[in-house]
Amino acid sequence: MLIGHVKEIVRYPVKSFYGESVEKTKVMNYGLYGDRSHAYLDESRPGKYLTITQFPEMVMYKAGFMGEENENMFPPVRITTPDGRRIPWDNKELLKEMEEHSSRKITPVKYSPAHVPEGAIEEENILLVTDASLQRMKELWGKDKLDFQRFRPNLVISLLRDEPFIEESWFGKTMKIGSVEIQVKRHCERCMIITVDPESGKRDPSCLHKKVISERDNHFGVYSSVRKTGEISAGDEVYLFD
Repeated sequence: MLIGHVKEIVRYPVKSFYGESVEKTKVMNYGLYGDRSHAYLDESRPGKYLTITQFPEMVMYKAGFMGEENENMFPPVRITTPDGRRIPWDNKELLKEMEEHSSRKITPVKYSPAHVPEGAIEEENILLVTDASLQRMKELWGKDKLDFQRFRPNLVISLLRDEPFIEESWFGKTMKIGSVEIQVKRHCERCMIITVDPESGKRDPSCLHKKVISERDNHFGVYSSVRKTGEISAGDEVYLFD
């Protein structure tokens, strides 16, 4: 059954940095190509990554791949800093700046295009939200604008029928996008990250998180796992079947 089309494709080359919107990308067995493939280990918490939870201003740093997708080696990752500098993701001055601002010692780590461990993503392969749910959540929150980047999805689906939160009825079903198939698995349970404004890096005092808790049982968006790899493009039709 045709349910809509892909409105946005977003990957996060560096964990907890601002997402990169792309027109098309490969879908690997771990999710979108290069998603959370680069990260910073938080040396104060062995085995853990530095994230927006510890350092909210991370979301103001924008990461993007500079080059074509290569399944043998990632293209260079360039960071655009909040003050407009464009530098490599492992630039020594950038690392020093982040350590000073976060008050933590960090170590850059990157994975192979063939396999990004689930630990870097922490949940399922792909997180998706719908335009109808975003619009309804904005209304519930009572604001003029709700940046979808607060929820850090990989896919924003534009629905044919305006049915907010309909994605919560898709668990166990398969979604086909282009040559790709993913299985919708479960709710995404939310944390304080959604309270951070992606533009300013500041916590929002109006408590979006409290509204998601009270109105949606702390759920927004759904997780999916990859069943069939391939390539997807913005504008691709989205089909759902049992």
